[in-house]
Amino acid sequence: MTTFGFTKLVVGDLEKMTAFYTNVFGLKQFDRVRADVGIDPIDEIMLGRDSAFGPGSLVLLRFTELAPPRPGSAILGFITDDLSALLDRIVANGGRVHAAIKDIPEMKVRVAFAKDPEGNLAELVQTL
Repeated sequence: MTTFGFTKLVVGDLEKMTAFYTNVFGLKQFDRVRADVGIDPIDEIMLGRDSAFGPGSLVLLRFTELAPPRPGSAILGFITDDLSALLDRIVANGGRVHAAIKDIPEMKVRVAFAKDPEGNLAELVQTL
């Protein structure tokens, strides 16, 4: 049996992005690894709520000798119980609102989109 375990986001500024995701989403740093992916050296920080792997974990990875990818290659999804407060934290930590809060009553959710300081997109969902 195979299950989904974590998401890796390739970033340019590992320290700045770690601060953003820990301050905004309350993730904790569990580990840091400096290694190679094939011939490419990497530096990565493992974030999560309860562990570095499993539901809700996010690994931020920087290729130390390569340019970062263009933002928007992935869309991260976060579920919250207070969408307005989450958007406030995003803006206060250098991110920005990409699409304002929209209620979708037929799905019983409120949705907004935001970008982190490097321009990566996140979909933010609150159940109604």
